[in-house]
Amino acid sequence: MGDRIVQPIVALLASFISVNISFMENVKPEIEIDDLYKIDVRIGTIKHAEAVPNSKKLIKLDVDYGDAETRQILTGMLEYYDPAELTGMQTTFIVNLKPRKMMGLESHGMIFAADGEKPVFLKPGGQVENGSNVI
Repeated sequence: MGDRIVQPIVALLASFISVNISFMENVKPEIEIDDLYKIDVRIGTIKHAEAVPNSKKLIKLDVDYGDAETRQILTGMLEYYDPAELTGMQTTFIVNLKPRKMMGLESHGMIFAADGEKPVFLKPGGQVENGSNVI
């Protein structure tokens, strides 16, 4: 009877140790706290989303951060999401990245998502004001 209890526990612990070791192998180099303070993460609402013509990956987002204009963000999520699913979603963005051109369009930031089989967007637990800082 003891082995029936001990073996599953040992197997569970072995899998836990394996997961933690692989996590640590993929950790990026350490940074200083001042480096983290350079990143401006804000809450925004996607007002409009559409597939970028002639692209298999890109979606163009028009994002409201609570100021007078929306900003254009490009994201490579077309293989995972229909653009219509994203319209109206409030989520997190890096807003102070240097603009980057892709497929002739300029992206003014980056959307946050957790990776996996299908990326999951990082959203506030409740409705918050657009432009709010993520701390």
